Amino acid sequence: MVRAIMIQGTGSNVGKSVLVAGLARAYTRRGLRVAPFKPQNMSNNAAVTENGGEIGRAQALQARAAKRATHTDMNPILLKPETDTGAQIIVQGQRAGTMKAGDYRKDKSKLLGAALESFDRLCGDADLVLIEGAGSPAETNLRAGDIANMGFACAAGVPVVLVGDIHRGGVIAQIVGTQAVLDDGDLAMIKGFAVNRFKGDVSLFDEGRDDIAERTGWPCLGVVPWFHDAWKLPAEDMMDIRSHTGGACKVVVPQLERMANFDDLDPLCAEPGVSVEIIPAGRPLPGDADLVLLPGSKSTIGDLTYFRAQGWDIDLLAHVRRGGHVLGLCGGYQMLGKTIADPDGVDGHPGTVEGLGLLDVDTVMAGKKHVTLTEAVALPNRAPVSGYEIHMGRTEGPDCARAWLEVAGRPEGAASANGLILGSYLHGIFSSDAFRAQYLATLGVKSESAYEDGVEQTLDALADHLEQTMDLDQLLEMAQAPKRA
Repeated sequence: MVRAIMIQGTGSNVGKSVLVAGLARAYTRRGLRVAPFKPQNMSNNAAVTENGGEIGRAQALQARAAKRATHTDMNPILLKPETDTGAQIIVQGQRAGTMKAGDYRKDKSKLLGAALESFDRLCGDADLVLIEGAGSPAETNLRAGDIANMGFACAAGVPVVLVGDIHRGGVIAQIVGTQAVLDDGDLAMIKGFAVNRFKGDVSLFDEGRDDIAERTGWPCLGVVPWFHDAWKLPAEDMMDIRSHTGGACKVVVPQLERMANFDDLDPLCAEPGVSVEIIPAGRPLPGDADLVLLPGSKSTIGDLTYFRAQGWDIDLLAHVRRGGHVLGLCGGYQMLGKTIADPDGVDGHPGTVEGLGLLDVDTVMAGKKHVTLTEAVALPNRAPVSGYEIHMGRTEGPDCARAWLEVAGRPEGAASANGLILGSYLHGIFSSDAFRAQYLATLGVKSESAYEDGVEQTLDALADHLEQTMDLDQLLEMAQAPKRA
């Protein structure tokens, strides 16, 4: 019979996603059929599933850890922020529209049925479902209609383990305070706690661990030391993006306000010969960059305005005059063109704006959203490239005649006459070792790395880490058969 357990956190970014990935790999190695699940996620870093929809990238990593194909049921509700007050709503992998935050709070309970439906299907093909919460269950102002934490746990009848982050400080108050504000029904779901991201001698926190256990009555499943190789795993959201110092080749990435699908950076960060520098607002693009990479965007026109407001358009032109390389992916590709037309207002207000003018192409935001896993070859030597596409719009123009990728016999992308400025809709291209080595060679970098092998090794190391520092037997015993499965 299938069992399930939910990992909730005392706040956002306490390490829930990485913990679930590690647990998925650990229990899979024990011979269990494991499925990851997150009822509601908020992230612009989406993954394309094998069944042709979108889920949060964290759930895609967790599926990989569990050695099973990704599926839209693993993350049935995905919110992709477009503005400070609104987001695109993805339901069971498909775009369902855009909604203001206030309206979503009123209507989100209606989405609980979709979440439970997806959860039931996952339970039909698993021995253990590992569920990840979102944010914190202690946000009492959000409890009514909640589908991300205790609302889902109670509806599905699944036990909860509460995780606190000692690295940010105040972990005793995090966990004990959470208990203090929950009502009796929610408290009954919590079966234990864990402390994550401890640096130093774990025994120094024995008294703190015991104090939490005494105050709450919950058993401790482990004090988990800092996992130093976590940076080698694909980042889930913008809070996880970090500059990475490697070799002499400098890749500069402007941190756009609505940056999306920035997993393109992960294989570059893993390269010993490459340093990746994320440039926040208010700082110029460095003059010694070898490559300026314009990432994807959830709101291309809005992020183009933001890009100009930082003065980065001037910095980019100076970089081009120095003979520097530029690569635009998806939204970044659209920005590099001459114009972006949005006649129906799918990206914001209807109208047409001028692009950066570095590629002789024009984009029209129209048509159905394109979501697909894609196999391509790089031109001219036909190195294999695996990637994915998530975009609205169509881009055409003279520079498309210099396409540098080919997908199912059709040209993809555009290049400037000197070949230093490239654009494409294809995400994830740098995960392909042969292509990455070929591209980095144009920047003077020799690459011999096997990126995907490195991710697998890191997942195994993470599972080892949790086997040594958490009581995984007790955690498995706490898991119960959900009442709807």
